[in-house]
Amino acid sequence: MTRVEPNPLLSVRGVDKTYGARIGCRDVSFDLYPGEVMGIVGESGSGKSTLLNCLAGHLDPDGGAVLFDTRDRGLVDTVTMSEPERRMLGRTDWAFVHQHARDGLRMSVSAGGNIGERLMAVGGRNYGSIRASAIDWLDRVEIDESRVDDRPSAFSGGMQQRLQIARNLVTGPRLVFMDEPTGGLDVSVQARLLDLLRGLVREMGLSAIIVTHDLAVVRLLADRLMVMKSGHVVETGLTDQVLDDPQHAYTQLLVSSVLQV
Repeated sequence: MTRVEPNPLLSVRGVDKTYGARIGCRDVSFDLYPGEVMGIVGESGSGKSTLLNCLAGHLDPDGGAVLFDTRDRGLVDTVTMSEPERRMLGRTDWAFVHQHARDGLRMSVSAGGNIGERLMAVGGRNYGSIRASAIDWLDRVEIDESRVDDRPSAFSGGMQQRLQIARNLVTGPRLVFMDEPTGGLDVSVQARLLDLLRGLVREMGLSAIIVTHDLAVVRLLADRLMVMKSGHVVETGLTDQVLDDPQHAYTQLLVSSVLQV
C-alpha cells in the first residue's frame, strides 16, 4: 500500500528582509508539516526573530513567499493577503506567543476576559459559554478558576505567560508562533511551562515555530531545528541529530556554549 505523505501546512520560499545595509534574513526556505514543531536558534542578531515576524505577518518581507494551507482556499501566500484577511488568520488558524506576556495580553481586562475576547473575535456571543470556556482553559494552563476575574497585573510572570497561552489556544489554531516563550522566567518556572507546552502541543496536534536561544527548549519541544547566523540558515535537520552531531562550525560553537546566545 502506497503511503500518502501529508501536504505542508506552511511553505516558506526565499524569504528576505533587510534593514538598510543590514541583513535581517536572507533566502530562507523550508516546509512545515501538520503536527510538526520547528525550532529556530542562533545568537542575538542572527535573524531568528526577524524571520519569525516575517512568517507571522508582523513584518513585510522584501522578497519571497509564505504559503499557508488554508481550510477553504488551499495554499495562499500570506504576504499578499489584505490586512483584514491577515488579522482574521491571526485570530483563527494562527496564534503568536510573545516573549513578554504583557505584549500578548490586555492587562486592564480580567483573565477570563482576555480568553473571552479571542472567542468573541471569531463569533462567540453566548456569555455563559464563553465564561465556561475561559474557566476550562484556565484549568488547562494550571491557573485556579478562582482567578478568572483577576487582572493579569495581579499574576506572576509565569502565570501571565500561561494565561497568554490560554488566550492564544482557546480557538484551536493550527499554527502557533512562539518568540522565546520561556525567556526571562526562573528556571523552575521555565520547566513547568515547558512541560505544559509540550503536553498541549501533543494533545492538540499543533504545528509550531519556536524561536529561542535556549537549546534545552528546542531539544524538548522541537522535531526539527534550524540554525541561523547573520540572517542565513547555516544548518537544519532533526533536532537530536543537529544537537548531537552538529556539522557547521557555528552550530558546534552554539552546542558547546562557546557563543553566548
